[in-house]
Amino acid sequence: MQHRFPPPFRLPRWATHVTRQVGRSLRSDEDRMRFVIELASMNVINRTGGPFAAAVFETRTGRLVSIGVNVVVLTGCSLAHAEMVALANAQHTVRHFDLGAAGIPRHELVTSSEPCAMCFGAIPWSGIRRVLCGARSSDAEAIGFDEGPKPRQWITALKQRGITVVRDLCRREAVAVLQQYKQRGGIIYNAHRES
Repeated sequence: MQHRFPPPFRLPRWATHVTRQVGRSLRSDEDRMRFVIELASMNVINRTGGPFAAAVFETRTGRLVSIGVNVVVLTGCSLAHAEMVALANAQHTVRHFDLGAAGIPRHELVTSSEPCAMCFGAIPWSGIRRVLCGARSSDAEAIGFDEGPKPRQWITALKQRGITVVRDLCRREAVAVLQQYKQRGGIIYNAHRES
């Protein structure tokens, strides 16, 4: 099916072969998370962005709909977090702004780290019904990232909107990618904060 417009976010060149896997099914939560963690690791190795990745899957079938990696530095755009890239590109793929709309299969977001404040805010509007997280926000903060003013009870807030959250899925592997980024001298690209 031809799209009228290009995807909202372009992925790094190395990710081209990965995007060919759209439509592939990964049945288990762990398989989906390990796929996403591998994307985050490749982003670090290729020095194309931060140590974060995400993907949108159809919940029932495990069919891959879109991928996203953090391309903040590469694009010069503070909005280009992995979750935002994956969600926007998924909406482009299904040709609907609501991934939970009638007639569209239920979708889930698998992310290598818990969402920051911005990505948390985007989840309810995306139509996603389930979020699977690897590393915790505190793991990202431990290497210097600012996750923003997210509500303390963010999981409860999403649950109240009918969105399930699964935490600590393959957490050790996800944290290893964060550490890999720090050891390689990756840019901590938080916006300037007044003290």
